[in-house]
Amino acid sequence: MNEILIALAVVIAVGLLAGIILTLVSRFFAVEEDEKVKEIRSCLPGVNCGACGYKGCDDYASAVAEGKAKPNLCIPGAEDTANALGKILGVETETVESKIAFVHCNGNCTSTSKKAEYAGISSCKAASMLYGGPNACRFGCIGIGDCVNVCPQNAICLKDGIAHINKNLCIGCGLCKDTCPKKIISMIPSSAFVVMMCNSNDKGADARKACKNACIGCKKCEKACSVGAVKVVNQLAVIDYSICVGCGACAEACPTGALKSMLPAVQTVKE
Repeated sequence: MNEILIALAVVIAVGLLAGIILTLVSRFFAVEEDEKVKEIRSCLPGVNCGACGYKGCDDYASAVAEGKAKPNLCIPGAEDTANALGKILGVETETVESKIAFVHCNGNCTSTSKKAEYAGISSCKAASMLYGGPNACRFGCIGIGDCVNVCPQNAICLKDGIAHINKNLCIGCGLCKDTCPKKIISMIPSSAFVVMMCNSNDKGADARKACKNACIGCKKCEKACSVGAVKVVNQLAVIDYSICVGCGACAEACPTGALKSMLPAVQTVKE
């Protein structure tokens, strides 16, 4: 009986000693958390998307508090977050350019075909590793939905074999862009007047053979643009949104419909 009591006493003594040591260590070696960082972090949306250029909201908050980052880099938080951070820092914030994700592919079920049937892991990344994917166009959307799975806002759906993004739900986090193995998703201004619906770098005849809606690099859009906002690079029309005026001339000149006018935006400009 005495042996049991002695063992029990030893266990209790060791536990108390360990508790005292841990308490002293936590007190004397604790790293004080910057209150400004905590305040800034509380204003961020917590998506941890990396659109600001940092690993996540915690890293961005620290960088802002230390003056290493501007308070207007949070795309999902947009103006409200920028203004809140500016108020904490006591500075005026620059305008946040609102951006949304866009799928540069119109290779739907009626415009393209499959070169093979894929029966592997249900993942665009996995499918793309097998001869570039099952679709005839090696640059197009595979349509399995890796982007759908990572979207925190349920802003992406699959329809007619390709991904579609609801611009009203998209917060511009860019997670879908980073996930897409074909890199057909990019971040464009939410006020974009014209969009490129293709991602193919094949020459005209080959691109057209793979998809009826493909850009054929004919440069008619480039010639039609009076401000030089459209250039054909590697057989694909590229739009410089910083100088695009939204006239829609490039889309009207496109023979395949690869360039599409966002009509509401164009009408607003004409008014």
